[in-house]
Amino acid sequence: MQKITQTARPMEIRKLVMTALLSALGIVLMRLGFHIPVMPSFITLDFSELPALIAAFSMGPVWGAAVCLVKNLVNLMFSQTGGVGELSNFVLGVLFVVPAGIFYQRSKNRKGALLGSLLGGVFMAVGSIFTNYYVVYPVYTAFMPMEAIISAYQVINPRVENLWDCLIWFNCPFTFFKALCSIVITFLIYKRISPVIKGRV
Repeated sequence: MQKITQTARPMEIRKLVMTALLSALGIVLMRLGFHIPVMPSFITLDFSELPALIAAFSMGPVWGAAVCLVKNLVNLMFSQTGGVGELSNFVLGVLFVVPAGIFYQRSKNRKGALLGSLLGGVFMAVGSIFTNYYVVYPVYTAFMPMEAIISAYQVINPRVENLWDCLIWFNCPFTFFKALCSIVITFLIYKRISPVIKGRV
């Protein structure tokens, strides 16, 4: 029993250290968000869920959620939404990485990782409709009238008529695209970095 405890403690310490490092990477990636032409200028694309997904695969879903939490807590210092944007980002990040981590724990192969991360991507995309409608955009209207927000979407697609249209036709697929980017990058690099995270090198 003592030997097991002595072995477990360094493993937990390593997980804490790796969580801190991956969270730091997530913070940097969050700050490096950039605009893309198919979305209004106030929406940016970033890959800050990537480190959380790697954490969920390598250490488990709880650690992936922890990376999402730390990343957003630190980003509160730079928040322009009074923390509402960070809350939404945390919820969506958890919806993405926790299912991925759970699936991978139960089936530790590429198929399990792919199914879990795609399911998480769907959860995050659908969840983005509701977090934006009920949480984020009500705050945005304090700085920009709803008519101006919808007009920014209509410049790209004149057919959208209300906020629901904007979120369903723009934000939902955009969020799923973000998830796909993180999935592809993770699949490309995971096998190379997993031994480092787990302390096997």
